[in-house]
Amino acid sequence: MAGHVPVLINEVVDALQPRDGGRYVDGTFGGGGYTGALLDRAACEVIAIDRDPDAIAAGKALAARYAPRLHLIEGRFGEMEQLLSAAGVSAVDGVALDLGVSSMQFDRAERGFSFRNSGPLDMRMARSGASAADLVNGSEETELADIIWRYGEERKSRRVAHAIVERRREKRIETTGELAAIVRRAVGPSAKDESDPATRTFQALRIAVNDELGELERGLAAAEQALAPGGRLAVVSFHSLEDRTVKEFVRTRSGGTPAPSRHAPPRAHQRATMRDLTRKPVLPSDAEIATNPRARSARLRVAEKLAGAAA
Repeated sequence: MAGHVPVLINEVVDALQPRDGGRYVDGTFGGGGYTGALLDRAACEVIAIDRDPDAIAAGKALAARYAPRLHLIEGRFGEMEQLLSAAGVSAVDGVALDLGVSSMQFDRAERGFSFRNSGPLDMRMARSGASAADLVNGSEETELADIIWRYGEERKSRRVAHAIVERRREKRIETTGELAAIVRRAVGPSAKDESDPATRTFQALRIAVNDELGELERGLAAAEQALAPGGRLAVVSFHSLEDRTVKEFVRTRSGGTPAPSRHAPPRAHQRATMRDLTRKPVLPSDAEIATNPRARSARLRVAEKLAGAAA
């Protein structure tokens, strides 16, 4: 679809090794980039999932083009097991997850994900539930500071939260432009080579509004259950919190023992159910970054379900 540039697309498709007659899940359909590439590579079937109703509606043209090999499902990839079961699918040969906000969502000011052009402070991927405006205007100062620190890794989170609370005493904060201006003043100017001072706060609020890390943990577990033995999981992440979650999941499922807290008892060595195919993440090439700056922070990790592991 126009305006959407999938990241590490060749690497993801190569990792999943689509074959004729195979069945694959694109858990973050978005603009359909990975889905189209999989369907072009082999005479396979793709079940595409997205929580955003706009993405599903826009994908109908692609579904018609690839009929009957493409099936669109509106829902969360964390509920993959239930969604596949309802569709009569017991196992798949590969799962692709492209985490975070899609280009289609980010580039539309009315969705409220970006501060580049002011729009309503929304950020809801599913267009339902509490919005970023609800969170910003209704949370206690300490809760806001915790969210901004935990999910945005913003060192000045307390200062930002205090500035938000002071401003909302005057009037409700309704737009991305208003919030970005508040955050920039609170954080102060950044070095020329650094991102906009509002970036980390916006990331934090988006993650909190959409429960992205919780969804990721549920989605990884669901993908493992959905995969047939020999099936592969390919996950593209864009920031350290996501990549750390994926890395820890793959390490644990590969039989590694997570580094324990010094306050916790030793954890048992888990029987391996997956094989880690990327000890170090696959990074985009300089050429891809030059043509698609969004790829700059992308990391791809791949794992394969072992034979004998329950589907």
